[in-house]
Amino acid sequence: MLLRMGVLGIDKFLKNSKREKAISVEMKIKPGVKRVMIIGTGDCAKILIGEIHREQRDRYKIVALIDDDIRKRNFNFKGYKVQGNRNDIGQVVEERRVDVIFFAIANVDSKEKEKIIELCNETKAKVKIVPPLMDIIDGDEDVTVSGLRDVDLKDLLGRDEIILDREGIKEYLQGKTILVTGGGGSIGSELCRQIAKFKPKKLLIFDIYENNAYDLQNELRRKFPNLKKRVIIGSVRDKSRLKEVFESYHPEIIFHAAAHKHVPLMEDNPGEAIKNNVVGTLNVANCASRYGAEKFVLISTDKAVNPTNVMGATKRMCEMIMSAMNSESKTEFVAVRFGNVLGSNGSVIPLFTKQIKEGGPVTVTHKDIIRYFMLIPEAAQLVLQAGAYAKGGEVFVLDMGEPVKIYDLAEKLIRLSGFKPHEDIEIRVTGLRPGEKLYEELLLNEGLRKTLHDKIFIDKPENYILKEVNKNIEELIFMAASGDREKLIAKLKNVVPTFVAPEEINEKGVRS
Repeated sequence: MLLRMGVLGIDKFLKNSKREKAISVEMKIKPGVKRVMIIGTGDCAKILIGEIHREQRDRYKIVALIDDDIRKRNFNFKGYKVQGNRNDIGQVVEERRVDVIFFAIANVDSKEKEKIIELCNETKAKVKIVPPLMDIIDGDEDVTVSGLRDVDLKDLLGRDEIILDREGIKEYLQGKTILVTGGGGSIGSELCRQIAKFKPKKLLIFDIYENNAYDLQNELRRKFPNLKKRVIIGSVRDKSRLKEVFESYHPEIIFHAAAHKHVPLMEDNPGEAIKNNVVGTLNVANCASRYGAEKFVLISTDKAVNPTNVMGATKRMCEMIMSAMNSESKTEFVAVRFGNVLGSNGSVIPLFTKQIKEGGPVTVTHKDIIRYFMLIPEAAQLVLQAGAYAKGGEVFVLDMGEPVKIYDLAEKLIRLSGFKPHEDIEIRVTGLRPGEKLYEELLLNEGLRKTLHDKIFIDKPENYILKEVNKNIEELIFMAASGDREKLIAKLKNVVPTFVAPEEINEKGVRS
């Protein structure tokens, strides 16, 4: 046989035999011990290798290292040879029978991270990643094997970490009594977590829904044992309850996150949207002004830009209230406008996750629908940063990055869950819902002014007269009480001239 192979064939045969023998020897691992590939040969990898050697030998065996630095090919790092770069991940996983991949690069460009993780997800190995660099620096997370987390969708969106002017934020939050309305919600609770880091005098968590507020209270008690806080159950519609809160605590900074936000539900219940979003905002704003608060920050939405639904129109009215109040009050009233928040209550991600667990189908309203997404901590941090820049009357606009196609998002989440889209899990297109845009408005337009932060801009200022705003709200309340939906919508369109039917926007999007 060897004679027929020739000299070159024999040489290749011997090399392959040696390679297979080396791999087979390396693969002699005790049952139950997982074979690990580590991506990266920096400080994080060094820490993980050290921990596995000291404490995790019975659980993990390192069988491969990967690094994109061409100079490190076949380089010996902490006793292990670098097997190749990202393009070799699939082959090395198969040859070395890798069970788990540890992504051990904390400081990495988000787009590159996304590409590498996509390659990892094409293998059958489980992927775990180290925490973001800023979380490690802040002391929120440690680089340990137990501290590694599963890959989630935010790792596949290519979002860079936010760098904040912490001193500027600290200056207006530290030692202050801070009220967060809707404090138990997705954005409100994250604002509370971020605010707690800046050592306020007291944090007031105001919410109508006690379960979320209770969970947040317990979490803050664990993570910030020295934080002085108070959970207050109440509604922003209730003037007397708000008066009690302001008289008792005199909050200096208010973050107003309480709102009804679900577009289809508010289409069916426009009166409730008026009472909660518009009247509730006016109630809190009046108290802030009356009791001498320093700053009031409204959480707004991209749906307030040329709104096509009741929810968006009511949030646009909230922005009008900010402008009108600011012109007649010593309190600085501002709004911060951003798009969809990844993983917030009622958003597409929890819905998709639930549908995947149930075996599908995953439902998408339109194959071409796109949205701008932001991570919850990212949004909360930028809101705090915008508050530091506020002088009064601004509408701050957050850079949401590149738009995301919801259909592609569904496919990625299915793959991330270990299934094949269209084979294991069906994706079903159900049609646009009432009031739903095909394409959200671009928040970053030519009329915006820059701030000191590259992801925060200021929209063109608009002036509204408080007397006229109050009169319009009174008429809307009257129509909401009458139950005449058509008249209520007509009045809302009169008050918010940019409020148009979704068909007009969607047709333009399709034509372009």
